[in-house]
Amino acid sequence: MARMFRVLGFLCGLISMLAFAGGEELVALSIIFGIKTILFFVLSYMKLTERTYMYIFGAYMFLAFVGLNYWMFFQMPLSE
Repeated sequence: MARMFRVLGFLCGLISMLAFAGGEELVALSIIFGIKTILFFVLSYMKLTERTYMYIFGAYMFLAFVGLNYWMFFQMPLSE
């Protein structure tokens, strides 16, 4: 499971670099994914148990789902 966290870190790093290359309106996205990259790499080298990795990943997915829904319902403007 630690290797999967390294894969997640690699993919988040890739998204971060692509967002950074996308221009100044994507800088915030680049910073967010850069922080996620560091977090995933640090977690992958902590040698935690399989169950702990699953709990951390479940909590990450829950927070991502709640954050995405909050953004969609309360922050995005309605198109007219």
